[in-house]
Amino acid sequence: MPRDLSIIIVNYRTYQLTKETIESVIDKKHLFNYDIYVVDNASKDGGLLKLEEDFQDQADAGLIKFMANPENMGFSYANNQAIEESESKYVLLLNSDTKVQGDTLEKCLAYLTGNEQIGALGCKVILTDGSLDKACRRSFPTPTVSFYRMTGLSKLFPQSKRFGQYNLTYLDENGTYEVDSLSGAFMMVRREAIDQIGLLDEDFFMYGEDIDWCYRLKQAGWKVVYHGDAQITHYKGGSGKDPKALYEFYNVMQIFYDKHYRKENNPFLTVFIYLGIWGAYGVNRILNIFRH
Repeated sequence: MPRDLSIIIVNYRTYQLTKETIESVIDKKHLFNYDIYVVDNASKDGGLLKLEEDFQDQADAGLIKFMANPENMGFSYANNQAIEESESKYVLLLNSDTKVQGDTLEKCLAYLTGNEQIGALGCKVILTDGSLDKACRRSFPTPTVSFYRMTGLSKLFPQSKRFGQYNLTYLDENGTYEVDSLSGAFMMVRREAIDQIGLLDEDFFMYGEDIDWCYRLKQAGWKVVYHGDAQITHYKGGSGKDPKALYEFYNVMQIFYDKHYRKENNPFLTVFIYLGIWGAYGVNRILNIFRH
C-alpha cells in the first residue's frame, strides 16, 4: 500500500544528529502512513552501521529503509535516489541536523492536501538560539535582489519591501503565504509536481538545489508556500563543515545564474555578477584562514 508521505534524510558524517532527527519523527504518533529513507553519502565513519543497529526494529517493519552510496555524489543525487524509489503521494526533504517539533508533519500534510495548487510547502525553521533560520523563506536571487544583499542594504533595512526581499524579513515569520523559495532543510513536495518538473538538478552538489527546484515549480504554475504555523529546529551546519562547502556555496550561485538569468542579461552584467560572486568567495576564504 502506497504511503502518504516519504521522509528523506541524507546522512553525511552526522550519526548522532541523524539519529536524533529520526527519533523526532518516530517518537510521535502520526495519523498518516509514512516511511523514512536514510541515504548515506559515503560517510565511511561507521555511522550508517550504527543507525542500522539503532533502528533495526523499524527497518524490519519496513518503516525505515537504508541506502548506502559508495561515493559522495552530492545532496541532490542522494535525495533523487530515494525519491525515485519511494511511491508516496508526498515527499519530504528533511535535513539530518533537524528536529521535527510537535504536530508539524500533520499540519503541513493537511495544508498540502487541502490546497491542490501548492507544489511545495515549507515550515518555520528555528535555529538553536531561538532565531529564525532566514533561509527557510526567500525570494529568488535575481541580480537586483542579490545586489541588495551583498551590499548590506538588506541588513540595514530589513523591514523594507525593496531591500528586504532576499530573506523576506519584512514578513511575519508566523504567517502563511506564498514565497519564491524554501529551504531544503524542510521541504514537503507533491508527487504530482515532481512528476511534472523532474527531480533535483544534480549539478547542484550541496547548496542551491532547493532554490532551483522551487524556481522550476513556479515556472510550471505551482505555488510555493511558507507555513509559519508549523516548525522544526535546525542545528545548522551539521553536515556542511567540509572544506569544500565554502566553495560549493558560491559555485551554486554561478550555476543558478547561468541556468536561469544569464541569457536575459547582457555580457557586461554577467561579468559584474561573476566578479561579485567570486570576489565574495575570496574575501570569505581569507577571513576563514584568519579565524583558524
